[in-house]
Amino acid sequence: MINRKKFYDCIREELFNGRLSQLQVDGIEAILNKWEKSGYTDIRWLAYMLGTTYHETNKVMYPIEEYGKGRGKRYGTKTRYDGQKYFYPDKLYYGRGQIQLTYYDNYLLMGKLLNLPLLEQPELALVPEISADIMFEGMTRGISNRGDFTGVSLEKFFNDNTEDWINARKVINGLDKAEVIASYGKRFLKCLQHGISI
Repeated sequence: MINRKKFYDCIREELFNGRLSQLQVDGIEAILNKWEKSGYTDIRWLAYMLGTTYHETNKVMYPIEEYGKGRGKRYGTKTRYDGQKYFYPDKLYYGRGQIQLTYYDNYLLMGKLLNLPLLEQPELALVPEISADIMFEGMTRGISNRGDFTGVSLEKFFNDNTEDWINARKVINGLDKAEVIASYGKRFLKCLQHGISI
C-alpha cells in the first residue's frame, strides 16, 4: 500500500510547485485506487502512468478533452484510422481522458474490452474511474494480453531485466516527448518510493 500522505507531500513539492487542487487529487486518486486493485507490483509502471498523465493533461491529472478537439487531425473528422469515413455514431473521437484516447477504432476496441458503450458515449472516457481503466488496459497487457494503444505494453520496458524510461513512450506515441515524460515518471517514482518506505 502507498502511504498517500507521504506520496502527496512529496509530489506537491516535486511536481506541483507546492500546491495541489482537489481536481488534481481526485484524478490521481482514481489512478492509485485502480493500481491497488490491479494486483500489479512494479511501481515503475505506475510512475510512468502518472508521468504520462502529467504530460497528457498538462498537469491537470484529471480526465480532460483534448485542446482543439482534434482540429486539423484526421481523428477530428469522421474518419477511421485506415482513412475510411464513418457516419454512425454522429460523434468525433478526439482525445479524452488522462491518456488521450483518440480515433473511432480505439474507442470501439476499448469499449469492447471494458464492456462500455464508448463508441456511442465517448464522454464516458472523462469519468475518472473509466479513464483509469482505459489507461491500464491500454498501457499494460490487460484483458487483451497486449498494449492496446500501440501494440506494446509497459511489461516490455520495465521488468526484471529492463528499465527503459525513454522507449516506454512507445506504449503511447512513438518517441514524442519521450525524454520529458521519462523525467516526469522518474520524479513520480521517487515519490512513490517515499510513500512506500517504512
